[in-house]
Amino acid sequence: MLNALVAYAAEEGAPEHNPLIPAWYDIIWSLVCFVIILFLFWRVALPRMKKLLDERSAAIEGNIAKADEAQRRAEAALEEYTAQLAEARKEAGEIRDAAREDGRKIIAEAKETASAEAARLTASAHAQIEAERQAALVSLRSDVGSLALDLAGGVIGETLSDDAKAKAVVDRFLSELEASEAAAQGQRA
Repeated sequence: MLNALVAYAAEEGAPEHNPLIPAWYDIIWSLVCFVIILFLFWRVALPRMKKLLDERSAAIEGNIAKADEAQRRAEAALEEYTAQLAEARKEAGEIRDAAREDGRKIIAEAKETASAEAARLTASAHAQIEAERQAALVSLRSDVGSLALDLAGGVIGETLSDDAKAKAVVDRFLSELEASEAAAQGQRA
C-alpha cells in the first residue's frame, strides 16, 4: 500500500518530496527533544535507578551475609550441642560404671562383713559349746564319780571316803572310756 501511495503521488505531479522522509525542521526539533529527554534520563532517572539497584544489591548481599552468619552460628551451636551430648553420654557412662563398681564394693564388703560375723558367731558358738561340754564333763565326772564310788562301796561293802583316791579312780575310768570312744570313731572314719 505504501508503494501505491508513492506511485500515486508521483503521477500527480507533486513535488519531489518523499512523504516518508520528514522535513528538516521536524528532524531538528525531534533531535532537540531527544537530547533533552536523554539528558534528563541520564542525569535524573538513571542515577535514581542505579541507586535503587545498588540499595537492593546491598540489601540482598547483606541478607546473604546474615544468612551465612546464621548458618555458621547454627552449625557451631549444633557442634557444641553434639559435643555436650557426647560429653554427657561419656559422663553418664562413667557414673554408671562408678555406680556398678561401688555396688560391687558394697556387695563385697557386705559379704566380708557377713563372713566375719558368721565366723565370729561360729567361734562364739564353738566356745559356748566347748564351755558347756566342759561344764557337762565336770558335772558328769562328779556325778559318775560319786555314783561309781557308791556302787563300788556297795560291792566292796565299805565306804570309800578318801576323796583324792576316789577322784583318781574316777578320772582313770573316764580317760579309758574317752580313749575307747576315740578309737571307735577312728575306725568309723
